[in-house]
Amino acid sequence: MPDFVKVAAAGDIPDGSMKTVETAGKKIALAHIGESFFAIDDACSHHQCSLGGEGVLDGTTVVCGCHGAKFDVTSGKVLALPATTDVRSYRTKVEGGDVFVEL
Repeated sequence: MPDFVKVAAAGDIPDGSMKTVETAGKKIALAHIGESFFAIDDACSHHQCSLGGEGVLDGTTVVCGCHGAKFDVTSGKVLALPATTDVRSYRTKVEGGDVFVEL
């Protein structure tokens, strides 16, 4: 059964930005958009570059800083080449000022 794991304090990720967090041996790109947080695998499926660290967030789209692949942070779906494989997305919740990701 999946569990929610605390990955960050909500205040540590400004609205409109992303951050790479690590938990349970996984690197996850965490995006803060408005009142919501979204989590996807941090490694771009094209060339394994960090989406949270090297990517640029534009609305709900993250553009990989290495080769320009685009992903929807709400679902992990590929939006533009050169990536052709979606990245995994994770459910999130905020409780008591902390962000949790379901693993």
